[in-house]
Amino acid sequence: MGYTSRGFPFISLTTASTAIGAHLCDYAREVAGAERTLKRNARDDIYNVLYAMESAQRLAADLYYPGCLSLERKRTSADSLASWARPPGMRAEYTQRRWTEQEDRILLELNSPKAATQQLGRTAQSCSLRLWRLRTGQVPLPSDQ
Repeated sequence: MGYTSRGFPFISLTTASTAIGAHLCDYAREVAGAERTLKRNARDDIYNVLYAMESAQRLAADLYYPGCLSLERKRTSADSLASWARPPGMRAEYTQRRWTEQEDRILLELNSPKAATQQLGRTAQSCSLRLWRLRTGQVPLPSDQ
């Protein structure tokens, strides 16, 4: 737990135990909404699970609550993570947003990812990829309504 070389807060766990790694992933999903796929690394055959930025802040706050039994240096480190703020101009934390049939219809009608960005509130890359998936049949076309 601490800060990366770029100054971003992080919490990580290295373990050989599948049960411990899986439990951390489940716990972090509940507490921080952060999805991780548990996979052993090739060199050491162990798990390295990393959470950064807001996810790390939420985990640290939940793990090291006031009055909890912990090492003082860990508690101090957890407290310092709480003061971090995303730098101005840095892209917001990723939040998964599913495409709706209505959005698919608008995208197909406009037939332009750039034009759709404003109307749908999505990035040009997101609109471009979704339009390609719709055109190539990788996702079903919206039903007519």
